[in-house]
Amino acid sequence: MRNPLPILSVSTALALLGACTVGPDYAGPPAVVSAPSDGQAGFVRADEATPTGEPALARWWEALGDPVLNDLQQRALAGSPDIAMAQARLRDARAAVGISKAEGMPSISAMGVAATIRIPDLGGDEDGQGETGGESDSGTSSTNFYNLGLNGSWEIDLFGGRRRHNEAARAELNAAEASMADAQVSLTSAVAQAYLQFRDRQQRTALAEQAIAKNAGRLELQRQRYERGTGTQIEVDREQAALSDAQRQLSALRAEGEGFANALAVLTGQMPGAVDTLLAEGRDIPLPPADVAVGDPAALIQRRPDIRVAERKLAAETARIGEAQAARFPRLSFMGILGIGGTEPKDLTHLDDFTAIAAPMLQWNFLDFGKGKAQVSQAEAKRDVAEASYRATVLSALRDVEDALGNFRSSREAVAHLARAEASAARIEQLTRQRYELGAGALPELLRAELDHNAAQSRLDAARAELTINFIALQKALGLGWFGEEG
Repeated sequence: MRNPLPILSVSTALALLGACTVGPDYAGPPAVVSAPSDGQAGFVRADEATPTGEPALARWWEALGDPVLNDLQQRALAGSPDIAMAQARLRDARAAVGISKAEGMPSISAMGVAATIRIPDLGGDEDGQGETGGESDSGTSSTNFYNLGLNGSWEIDLFGGRRRHNEAARAELNAAEASMADAQVSLTSAVAQAYLQFRDRQQRTALAEQAIAKNAGRLELQRQRYERGTGTQIEVDREQAALSDAQRQLSALRAEGEGFANALAVLTGQMPGAVDTLLAEGRDIPLPPADVAVGDPAALIQRRPDIRVAERKLAAETARIGEAQAARFPRLSFMGILGIGGTEPKDLTHLDDFTAIAAPMLQWNFLDFGKGKAQVSQAEAKRDVAEASYRATVLSALRDVEDALGNFRSSREAVAHLARAEASAARIEQLTRQRYELGAGALPELLRAELDHNAAQSRLDAARAELTINFIALQKALGLGWFGEEG
């Protein structure tokens, strides 16, 4: 019998190499921006002051104080197909982690065999019995074989390829979780924007209906003046054109309102028209809070979901470099077989007569004509792509925040200017009505003042809606915190 010590010594030495893990260790994402030197975070106020502030976490839409919007958001998070797809991808990533862990563990399987073997008779007995004891027929012999047993195998992770694979799978799971949060941010912002657009069209539709009535009154007065000879056809045509334009605007506003209502239904995972009853009652356009916390760029990078997705993908691609490098080195695996059986079914009951095999196996594909090296280079290139993608995502996010902040400030200024203009138009209408009631003013003059006030109200409503929409865009740019699958 050969001395097994040399084989065991080699196997033991190779097993000790299992502590080795090749490939680069992930040291975190590259630095793209740094926190402000003064340590203060951004903060938007009506008076443009910038005290320190930290952004609120999750459910940012509740700051608008609109129960209908809150209801729509809950429906969307529960029924949106986009969220369902993100949840399915998350489950897939979790299953991939489980598969990766299981693949690194020993594998044991049961086996049962019942076979008849026919082979040429290469020198059996003269009476027709072969050496195997089977029956001979025209120069062949046959035998039966029955076996029950267990097969086991286990590959030792000598150079950490399996560990790097597990590391990549966990990073992909983290990326799927962040993608889930990103889908929630995108969905809730889309719902809020569609809701604001609908409320804007709803209010402006009511104002447009009032404008049509006033334009119709002015047209009738001009027709009467023309019939009495105190007016001209040009004045009648001018009022007719104004009435037609108001009617055109009303039709467009109604169509746009219906479109946003249908969009809300689809965003909540329902058929178009499903939320019409919920939206039927008119409500004022919700306005953002007076103070909006922003935070600093470093906090943004930690908080925004799409940045977390890019960072986790970079971690996964870094781990795959080690996985590709480990594939170039020798692989050590162990195979074992334990079974009972023989040429008769009764042999399966002889538990004391069994076959056992244990064999280590070393494999090394050292001549692959550069394939392994190319695979490492490919993995490194993918890591570089992921790093560039991460940098681009961070820079794009910072630009989104800066653009959203600028638009939000501009919207606040526009609302302030239009509010003053609307107040002036309201005073003009009031004074003109007083003059008319005292007999010092004409009805056409009063109708014109009412139309001017109506137009100022419509512009102010549109500006308020734009202000809140820009607030929503700012919240999306900030990617405010999400926890778990429910957001």
